Amino acid sequence: MKTATTHDIRISVESIYQPMYSKPVKGEYVFAYRITIENLGSYAVQLLRRHWHIWDSNSIMREVEGEGVVGEQPIIEPGETHQYVSGSPLNTDMGYMYGTFLMKNLDSLKE
Repeated sequence: MKTATTHDIRISVESIYQPMYSKPVKGEYVFAYRITIENLGSYAVQLLRRHWHIWDSNSIMREVEGEGVVGEQPIIEPGETHQYVSGSPLNTDMGYMYGTFLMKNLDSLKE
C-alpha cells in the first residue's frame, strides 16, 4: 500500500490483481485499486476532480481525468474517511499509476 499526505488529506492506495477478469493468454490483465481518503484536518473538503496516469510495463500510458470519483463528488468532514474501489485493464502483468485529486476547502466558502 502506498500513502501520501498533503494539506491534512491522507491518500492510501492498494492495488489488487483480478485473475477472474484477466486473460493472460490474450495479454489482458485487470487490476482493481482501493483508494482511501482521510481528512486529518479541521475543515470539511469536497473532492471535485481526479487525474490519473496509468502505465503498463510496455510504457503504454493511459490518462483518466474527470469530475469526482466513480460518479461522486464526496464531502469528507474532519476525521472522516471516504473509500472507493475502481479498476484498470493493462496489456501487461505489471504497471504503475500516479495522479492527483482536486479538493475544495468548504470552510473557506463560509461567511
